[in-house]
Amino acid sequence: MRLVQVKVPAGSQQTVTETLDEADVDYVVTDEISSQEFSAVVTFPLPTNAVESVLADLREVGIDEDTYTVIVEAETVISKHFDELTEEFMERESGENKVAREEIQTDAKNLVSGPRTYLVMTVISSVVATAGLLLDSAATVVGSMVIAPLIGPALAASVGTVVDDHALFLRGVRLQISGMLVAVGSAALFAAALRFGNLVPPGLDPLTIGEVRERLAPNILALAIALGSGVAGILSLMTGVSVSLVGVMIAVALIPPAAAMGIGIAYGIPSLTLGSGVFVLVNVLSINLAALLVLWYSGYRPEAWFRVPDVRSAVFKRIVVLVVSILILSVFLGGITYDSHTTAVEERAVEDAVGDVLSEQRYDEIRVDEITVSRTDGILFSEVDHVVIRISVPTDQPLPSLATPVHDAVVRALGYEVSVEVQFVQVETVS
Repeated sequence: MRLVQVKVPAGSQQTVTETLDEADVDYVVTDEISSQEFSAVVTFPLPTNAVESVLADLREVGIDEDTYTVIVEAETVISKHFDELTEEFMERESGENKVAREEIQTDAKNLVSGPRTYLVMTVISSVVATAGLLLDSAATVVGSMVIAPLIGPALAASVGTVVDDHALFLRGVRLQISGMLVAVGSAALFAAALRFGNLVPPGLDPLTIGEVRERLAPNILALAIALGSGVAGILSLMTGVSVSLVGVMIAVALIPPAAAMGIGIAYGIPSLTLGSGVFVLVNVLSINLAALLVLWYSGYRPEAWFRVPDVRSAVFKRIVVLVVSILILSVFLGGITYDSHTTAVEERAVEDAVGDVLSEQRYDEIRVDEITVSRTDGILFSEVDHVVIRISVPTDQPLPSLATPVHDAVVRALGYEVSVEVQFVQVETVS
């Protein structure tokens, strides 16, 4: 619920109070003596989703858009009329509890911190995420998301578009671009300092680290995460609830892949740089698209009715640009998803082929310890190029000749030529 204070221009007090009476709104009128332009201050409580409607009614009877108005959150209102008003607007808005246009615009502005603070916090979160990735520490990566200030610009750009606040839109876009560049750049510099300063083990391959490898080849599910983050972020802003936890969700989609991209640049790994870079772009675009669609669908419009057609056109154009960009990048994500599926199928085929060969009775005494499948370099359309099978053989048994039959079975299963290496480990068992 909200408590609204409005200055009433001289000569408009009666029409304002009549409008509030018609809406069954309880109010208090206080004489205004600080300015001759205003005769009174009207204070009244409203359900959250009634603020925009009631203010629109007041503007029709003399309250200008720029008139001094204060909207604050109220904890408790004891009033029979207020309870009835709450029920009325809940039915009218189908149970929605969204905040007024003016409030969501102010909240979006407040979420966008000063450029210096924003960039410093982005650098810190990116450096922490880079350290977490290289340490293979999920807890550290999560900690970097908590301090990331990325939710503000993402939502500000969408809010600015819908309510026709061009300055807010440009500020959100500029901060998103600068924030991502700073995140990637600081991650690259930090990772390079660790590498060339011998602060990490020499010869470290980031692609062998689980947390880094997760960002190497994002699949189509990354799109669902980003869209969900955008919807959750704008819904939290629309309903007036805390956006802190949702901010972490948005950071999940942006900070780790940006840090992984920086690591790829520092270590000169094109596949990691490209894969995580596409991940970042898809997530940024999807968050903005989801927020823009939800805001427009929820009925937020500019105050000036004659600006609605222009704003509708701007929203449509930006949605088209975002959708086309996401579709282009989604081709890459779809390719990775398909490649991941193919990889899993081929690895299973290799395991089955080895199992079929060793299922013969003469191999009952031996045991397969590990099967390692190596693939050609590249993010998309890689193939199996080398298979290593490690087999345990009792010391009292002769080493079987398995390389040729296993090679032939694997090639038949895959349909193309690969190299196969069979390693034997002699095992002595004492009972």
